[in-house]
Amino acid sequence: MGFSKKRYTGLAGFRHALRQFLASSEDICRQAGITTTQYQAILALGSSDQSVSMKQLAEQLLLKHHSAVQLVDRLSEAGLVERVAAKNDARMVLVVLTAKGESVLDALAKLHLAEMLKHEPQLTRSLRSLRKQGD
Repeated sequence: MGFSKKRYTGLAGFRHALRQFLASSEDICRQAGITTTQYQAILALGSSDQSVSMKQLAEQLLLKHHSAVQLVDRLSEAGLVERVAAKNDARMVLVVLTAKGESVLDALAKLHLAEMLKHEPQLTRSLRSLRKQGD
């Protein structure tokens, strides 16, 4: 037995709202001169209470280590992050936001939050519809 038409409608509505948000996110990032992956990286760094290791960043972004290194290289060239040696282990490289990175993150986060809230009604309706459908 397949899903009901209402279940498909709920899934489609949720996915549509997500795709709209992601398209808006791409536009926001493009206008700021960064990629969405770079935004995700500075968001991950900004949401951490401490410096983040390259390994932790790669895991959070679902990237391979070498891809995270290349990403950090580009962010570093843009002046958004810097690498620092860990205090207790000089072999470990940590990544931290620069003041410029914090400023860019703050501006982009505000735009992303506004965009997320714009799509909240459709996301909420879709989730409520899916929840009502049960299994």
